[in-house]
Amino acid sequence: MLPTSASVKARSGPHARPNSLFPHYLRRIVKWQQMDIEYTFWQMLHLCTSPKVVYQHTKYHKQTKNQWARDDPAFVVICSLLLSVSAMAYCAAYDHSAGHAVFVVISVLLFHFLITGAILATCCWFFTNNYLREEAPNSHVVEQRVEWLYAFDVHCNSFFPMFVLLYVIHYFLSPLLVAHGFVPVLLSNLLFMAAASYYHYLNYLGYDVLPFLERTTLFLYPISIVFVLSPILILSGFNPSRYFMNMYFSRLV
Repeated sequence: MLPTSASVKARSGPHARPNSLFPHYLRRIVKWQQMDIEYTFWQMLHLCTSPKVVYQHTKYHKQTKNQWARDDPAFVVICSLLLSVSAMAYCAAYDHSAGHAVFVVISVLLFHFLITGAILATCCWFFTNNYLREEAPNSHVVEQRVEWLYAFDVHCNSFFPMFVLLYVIHYFLSPLLVAHGFVPVLLSNLLFMAAASYYHYLNYLGYDVLPFLERTTLFLYPISIVFVLSPILILSGFNPSRYFMNMYFSRLV
């Protein structure tokens, strides 16, 4: 018996799309020819200079492809490659063991970016869908929910400027930042404060662009915590650069 048009629409409707998006996304990771590399670098540049422009294009993506999440894994792939290169640069400067260098690269890639990102994305996905969605005015309005893959996209967008500050700029300033004294403590804390604050600001922009969410300013609250903690850490003499560098290169710092 042939399927009716109603049954076809049911399978291809809005509830079927998220289920088929993630496997398609994973398959494209190994297909470079299907990735839009140029657009990805454009996004990365504007996330550091004018992030609102990037999320304006997210609206266009929703209008054209009927989904908020990217269907192109190029951003994750390129960010992972850049992070690996950065970790290898740190190992070349501060490590003398090839085996330990491999551990550092894998640890940074998995725990600093992918696993932590998946955990943060899951928390934000759960929080927004359960506490920040607007109530539908009537039963005829289609219910909208935050896609998990979109929550992970928001993390990736927020992570990239933090990567520039804490992995690239920090690398060139690291001889000064890991030194003893008040100036290294001050500069290190200011750098980490700027990175954490910008991460949460971009996180806010990512969810604020969704028209069915309310009270998204809650994502800005962690910035106030950062501003309160930073002077305390500076006055206590805590140097985050020395702390994190000692985690991986304890014999060298």
